[in-house]
Amino acid sequence: MFRGKKYQESAKQVDKAALYDTAEAMGLVVKTATAKFDETVELHVKLGVDSRHADQQVRGAIVLPHGTGKTSRVLVFAKGDKADEARAAGADYVGDMDMVEKIQKENWFDFDVVVATPDMMGVVGRLGKVLGPKGLMPSPKAGTVSPDVTKAVSEIKAGKVEYRLDKTNIIHCPIGKVSFGAEKLAENFTAIMGAIVKAKPAAAKGQYIKSCVVASTMGPGVKVNAAKLV
Repeated sequence: MFRGKKYQESAKQVDKAALYDTAEAMGLVVKTATAKFDETVELHVKLGVDSRHADQQVRGAIVLPHGTGKTSRVLVFAKGDKADEARAAGADYVGDMDMVEKIQKENWFDFDVVVATPDMMGVVGRLGKVLGPKGLMPSPKAGTVSPDVTKAVSEIKAGKVEYRLDKTNIIHCPIGKVSFGAEKLAENFTAIMGAIVKAKPAAAKGQYIKSCVVASTMGPGVKVNAAKLV
């Protein structure tokens, strides 16, 4: 795989065999980010669980101490007073069947997170085939199916991130922007790793955190010493 000069220069600063402590890892991620835009810092955690089994799923959500650096566009499925509450909380789009039709007929996806009140899940369920594969289906575990739409919308706007296992037993999650600096990124990283460790399924056996890597959008991966986190 061909890598550009900038990437190669950045990669030289990272020891591929080393496991860095959190502060040092975040410092390296910031230092090796050379793109002209404010790169997102991503966390990739490989877990020693089997996502094919229902009792070994790892999923949840957490409001990061310093947010993600990105304001999510929120679509809320709600009616009546709950719809008014959602608008007041800062939801970008609010509706019920009209939104279902807009998504179905216009293939409209100008939103990042979907929230629904429990009574609307029957309506939202019709969109399962299109929202599911995009990871946009609301769920009680992620706090996106809730009667308290004010809290749900406010938390998302404040920088709430959802973490969930993919098919290869890896969690991919943004933890902020390079412009945050190493200290804030370290605090966000510690918060999300704490949540992932707490979410360890009872059925998980052996080593829980297999590997933990942080990287900016265009930068090299930096391995973090996961043993210190558990």
